[in-house]
Amino acid sequence: MATAPLRVELENPEATTRFAEDVSLAIRQGDCLCLSGDLGAGKSTFARALIRAIADDPELEAPSPTFTLVQSYRLRLPISHMDLYRLGSPEELDELGLDDALSEGAALVEWPEKALELLPGDRITIRFDGIGDSRTVTISAPASFLERLERSRAARAFLDANLKSPVIRRHLQGDASSRTYETVRSRDREPAILMNAPRKPDGPPVRDGLPYSQIAHLAEDVVPFVAIARWLRAQGFAAPEILAEDLDQGFLLIENLGVEGILDSDGKPDPERYIVAIDCLAMLHGKDLPGPLPVGGRVHHVPAYDARAMQIEVELLTDWYLPWRRSASVPDQERQAYLDLWHALFARLESAEKALVLRDYHSPNLIWRPERTGLDRLGIIDFQDAMIGPSAYDVASLCQDARVTVDQQLAGQLLDRYVAARRSANPDFDEAGFREAYAIMAAQRAAKILGIFVRLKQRDGKPGYLRHLPRMEAYISASLAHPALQPLRNWFAKAGIGESES
Repeated sequence: MATAPLRVELENPEATTRFAEDVSLAIRQGDCLCLSGDLGAGKSTFARALIRAIADDPELEAPSPTFTLVQSYRLRLPISHMDLYRLGSPEELDELGLDDALSEGAALVEWPEKALELLPGDRITIRFDGIGDSRTVTISAPASFLERLERSRAARAFLDANLKSPVIRRHLQGDASSRTYETVRSRDREPAILMNAPRKPDGPPVRDGLPYSQIAHLAEDVVPFVAIARWLRAQGFAAPEILAEDLDQGFLLIENLGVEGILDSDGKPDPERYIVAIDCLAMLHGKDLPGPLPVGGRVHHVPAYDARAMQIEVELLTDWYLPWRRSASVPDQERQAYLDLWHALFARLESAEKALVLRDYHSPNLIWRPERTGLDRLGIIDFQDAMIGPSAYDVASLCQDARVTVDQQLAGQLLDRYVAARRSANPDFDEAGFREAYAIMAAQRAAKILGIFVRLKQRDGKPGYLRHLPRMEAYISASLAHPALQPLRNWFAKAGIGESES
């Protein structure tokens, strides 16, 4: 069944520019946008505004390709702008490299009527009609694109409703999740961040009638983010202020804590900044656990990082990582032996100290604010999946950073500093118990991430994460050296991971 076209009224050139911004945040690799309309209808104006939005450069020349036929832009999403008006025959389209353009990025095609039969069947047609400044735009496209565009336009409506002056929206690099982010600029306030996180539908049941997300306690909407952000701020930590919210639609306008990270200019861990990050954890883990957290008439109860959640996460290694590595599934007996070993280790964690586990406490989610003092120098931005669990987990997340190698010397210094801070605040702090929990949680986290990075490649078409696998393999090998993990170490050796590779 065909999807009904979408019609948009643009009252002036500024509205056309805003609409181009909305489209720029909806297009993806492989999208072919065909721009139709009479001469002077606004096709080139729209194309130029869209290219400038993707480039985040309002001064970019972006000339019309009337004579060159193709103008290419190597942007965060590569764009090929094509004008087919002077095409001699449809077959000449092959020479313009449309297929290559769509394999790498997106294409804007003016005068598509010259070669309709050779254009993709799932093309997006945007027709401009009208005279003077106003335009009627009609978009005919696959349902998937129209859904993306409508979501982008809903974000625009949210921003218009909560900000006094018109805004400029720009793509902001996000994380491995389905959430997207934008930098939002306006005349009357500092730049802010838009979090676009529609409620995720539950996946299929995988165990006990529950989907993976519920077993692993993954946030399904923005309520946990708002709740934890406000709790962290109340405790004196630099989490972003929530400036505006639409909990039902999944839109948040949040404070922009900055862009500088905790790595140095060479992309390596900056010891000073990592020390502040470990000090923050020591302070956080000395706080009382959060109780029920009210948010907009609702109440968020921070879930427990229980053995069932930990178990289904480590299964990612046998479900994704090992089958990819071996090009063969894992035998049931080998898999069960692996799970039994983890079950015994998780039982040892029952007596471990519990704290708020932010769950993604590592370099991509920590902001350095040199103009501040003390622990306020560290901004924390990713915590919507926070749980109550072993305090050692976030320490392992920082000391075994998945995105950048933390050498063992620095990791050891951070661990010693953390232990000293905890013992100074609490003489009864159990150092031996903590170090055992650290080894278990570090290995658990590494096993999970190895599976996730392969899943991102195999299922989601994101192969870039594979470059981090050797680092995670080295981390898990180091964690398995703890005596409590000797049986699991033997299993990994038999599986061909760790010491057997050296």
